[in-house]
Amino acid sequence: METISKNISGQKIGSMKKFRAAFNTAGRRATSQRALILEIIRQGKGHLDADEIYRRARNRQPRLSLSTVYRTLQMLKKLGLIEELHFDEAHHHYEVKPTSEHYHLVCLGCGRVIEFEYPLSRNVKRNVAEARDFEIIDTELRMAGYCPKCTQET
Repeated sequence: METISKNISGQKIGSMKKFRAAFNTAGRRATSQRALILEIIRQGKGHLDADEIYRRARNRQPRLSLSTVYRTLQMLKKLGLIEELHFDEAHHHYEVKPTSEHYHLVCLGCGRVIEFEYPLSRNVKRNVAEARDFEIIDTELRMAGYCPKCTQET
């Protein structure tokens, strides 16, 4: 296994040994199924839903169950290794916990998700926190609209 995301303390995990240590620290076993699911999310470069993760994982471990995928996703989320994204009401999508803050554009036509960074969001976050005396620990921004291809089709 190659590089895998970050562990619960925010340190880079670079080997299976460190991956196991992150799970052991949390009192969990680092099974091959859990490692496979995390690796699929990492290789998928984000925005995979549970069904797609399950489909890809079954190609490598045919005895894997969908319930194992769902339980593992919740555990990885709780450990801070992945993020659960809500682009629509029907599906949750998962990505490896990013190292930098980014946001998403979601096409209402084809469902395509485009990640972007924008410095203005850092200013808004800082100004709102100061104005409201509120400690902001996470920011989620999703903008919906139509990509150029879907705009041309309408």
